[in-house]
Order: sequence, then structure tokens, then C-alpha cells
Amino acid sequence: MEKGRRISAVHVLAIPYPSQGHLNPMLQFCRRLVSKGLKATLAITTFISNTTQPKFDSAVQLDTISDGYDEGGFKQAGDTQAYVAGLEAAGSKTLAELIKRHEIAGHPVDCVIYDAFLPWALDVAKQHGIVGVAFFTQPCAVNYIYHHAHHGLLALPVLSLPVSIPGLPLLELEDMPSFIYVHGSYPAYFEMVLSQFSNVEKADYVVVNTFYKLEEKVVDAMSKVSPMLTIGPTIPSFYLDKRVQHDKDYGLNLFKLDPSVCLEWLSNKPKRSVVYVSFGSLSNISPEQTEELARGLKGSNLYFLWVVRDSEEAKLPEHFVEETSDKGLVVGWSPQLEVLASEAVGCFFSHCGWNSTIEALSLGVPMVVMPQWTDQTTNAKFVQDVWKVGIRVKMDEKGVVGRKEVENCIREVMEGEKGKEMMENCIKWKVLAREAVCEGGTSDKDIDEFVSKLTKSLC
Repeated sequence: MEKGRRISAVHVLAIPYPSQGHLNPMLQFCRRLVSKGLKATLAITTFISNTTQPKFDSAVQLDTISDGYDEGGFKQAGDTQAYVAGLEAAGSKTLAELIKRHEIAGHPVDCVIYDAFLPWALDVAKQHGIVGVAFFTQPCAVNYIYHHAHHGLLALPVLSLPVSIPGLPLLELEDMPSFIYVHGSYPAYFEMVLSQFSNVEKADYVVVNTFYKLEEKVVDAMSKVSPMLTIGPTIPSFYLDKRVQHDKDYGLNLFKLDPSVCLEWLSNKPKRSVVYVSFGSLSNISPEQTEELARGLKGSNLYFLWVVRDSEEAKLPEHFVEETSDKGLVVGWSPQLEVLASEAVGCFFSHCGWNSTIEALSLGVPMVVMPQWTDQTTNAKFVQDVWKVGIRVKMDEKGVVGRKEVENCIREVMEGEKGKEMMENCIKWKVLAREAVCEGGTSDKDIDEFVSKLTKSLC
């Protein structure tokens, strides 16, 4: 490495897993690093680049690697196993080529920050003598459960309950990540989440998208076996400390949206009168469950804004949109941060994906949570029993959440005594999230430490 480099010359290359929930946190971390004086390039897949043609401020440069399916992405692959295999094969090759290209162009890559779902990216970085940083998108609690499973510290299938893991509350089976809760489900995904720990000990740094006070006990416990830095919440600075210029939205959306539709509708609604309903970019709710949700929302007689992706729209009950037009708005996608920041929103009915959860925590919005799979079941445990900012719905014997349960949970959060306690807790976590990224906060200091050590190692 060239000696005596200035901090502005240090160049990080970030490789996110190519899904909406992983792209945005990595992009936001890059923006933080640029605000600290580093140069950052975000490498998205050729397919995502071609289909979204992203345009945002030039603080973070964009480049591409291939997932092996440049024409159709995940749909072209056909299944998860084929996609993950193609991503590793083509991604490894094109990442190496990208590193060489930057070297030839005169702005060599000093550090590869890779989504922990992609451990092969660390192998490529090490082959080129480059610093490697594992970026864990999901919360520390979930990572630590996977760590135990990977290292055989958690016997699978789980037969002895409750499960006791240092730093975590006692966990029942339904509190575990779904790949463990329903043992044998989605084997390709389960293999991927466990593979995060296949070579992580070779990483120079490990960073996690959380903040220290949110997961203090589990961060302390996991740090004893895998030292880490907490660098979250990775949401635009505008909603937290306002110290990163021009950082008002994510700017990298895989779904088309017109923000004005939602925001204009919300603008004339009373304070904390609206239930915001969204289940993320990957959810696949059954027609029966969709109908129960619809009937529960209607039965609550409260205003609601419901995000139903175009691919899910046919599952809505016939004439539902027309029947509820005086109270509800159904849209294909939404500007979620702006919606959650609206004073009109009093409750977030969510799948409890980590991005949605940490956004709600950071913006002070109580939740009704209906987890579907992966980390969402564990996140829901913390939302209800640890952070105490929401209620987890109960399923019937068929695995369906009934309309009365939907209605009752919404009413409890919006109008009940528990809802008042949740609101107080929401305000507390909102303040702590902001403190974490403000100057001198735990996340801010961890990012400063990373930047300082990285810079010194290259000088």
C-alpha cells in the first residue's frame, strides 16, 4: 500500500446482498463513511442497475458486479439455491475484476465491506490483500442465535425449551428465527445465514446494524467471541442527527412509487389516528390471511394506509377498496420513512423485518407485529417483551391471525392502556437512537474508531 495517504484517499467498496432490505443499510453506512472523509463505492448487481437506473447524490459512487442472472435477477434463477450459487460464482469473478479495474483507474480499493450473507466476498478481498469488513444487516440477537447454531452450541432441531443463550431473554420455539423454529424450512436460506460465520474470524472488522443501548446485553455477550462495532441505526441522517448533508431518503428503491399519494392523504388526518400496514418487499400473505387482515382493519373503524404490492393485490376481498374508501387507502408501495415520521400515524402493523423495526423504533411509532419468517419472529419477541413497544398477534390453530385478533391488537395499541405505555417506551428508544448517531454517541464513536484504525493501517 502507498504510504502517507490522506484520509480522503481511503477507498471502501461495499457489496450488499441484492435485496431491498440489504441494499439500503449498506448505502447508508457508506454515506456515514463519506461524511467522515472516506471515499465509498457501492457495488449493486447488473440486473438491479439496469432495471432501477438509480440516481441519487454523488457522495457514494455506484458500480456493478454480476449475480449470474443479468437479464432477470432472482426470477431468472428460478429458486434460491440456484440464485445463491450463481451469485457466488459470478459475484466472486466480477468482484475481482472490479477491484482490478479500480486499481488500473488509479483509485484502488483499500477495504471491502461485504454483507455477511456473502462470505465469499471476504475471500476475494483477502486474495487481493485488502481489508475485509463483515456487515451484519440483521440485529445482534439474531446473529448470535445463528452463531450458536453454526458452531453446534444450539442443538437442532430444538427439543429442550426454553432456550437459554447469554445476553438474550429465555426463548420459546416461536421466538427463534423461522429457519430454526420450523426446522428444515428454506434450507438454502438457512445455509446462507449460517455461512455468515464460516470465515468471519478472518474479517478485520465486524459491524452490526444496531445501536448499543438497544441490544446492550447481547452485544456484550457476543463481543466476547466476536468483537464488533455497532454502527446503526442505518437510516437517513435527516431523521436522526441531520449531520450528513443531502441524506433525506434511501434513494435506491426496487419498487416504483409516487410519494405524494400517501403523504397528501395523511396530511389531513388527525394526530395518531392512522394505522400504517406494510409487510415489506418479500412477504407472501395467503389469501385467507389477507381477508382476515382486511376485515380486521375495517372492523377497527380507524383510518388505515395499507401497502399491498401489485403481485398481492388480487388477494384482497372483492370490493374492499371501494367499501373502505372513506377510511382507508391501499397503495402498491410507500415512502415508509416519511409515512412513519408523519404525526398522523399512530401504529405500524408490520411483519417485523429488521429495517421496518429499527425505523419504527427510531421514529417513535408503536407496533402490532405479525412476523412471517427469517429474523422476524425473534425481532417480534424483542418488540413485545424486551423493548415493550408493540404487541405480537396470536395465530389460531390453522396458523391464521383472525379478524378479531387484528382488530383487538390495533385497538389496544391505538386506544388501550398498554398503548400508552408503549408510546412512552417508543419515545425513549427514539431519543436513544438519535443519541447513538449524534456526535459522541456509541455508534458515532464506533464509526470514528473504524475510520481511524483503517486510515492508520493504510498510512
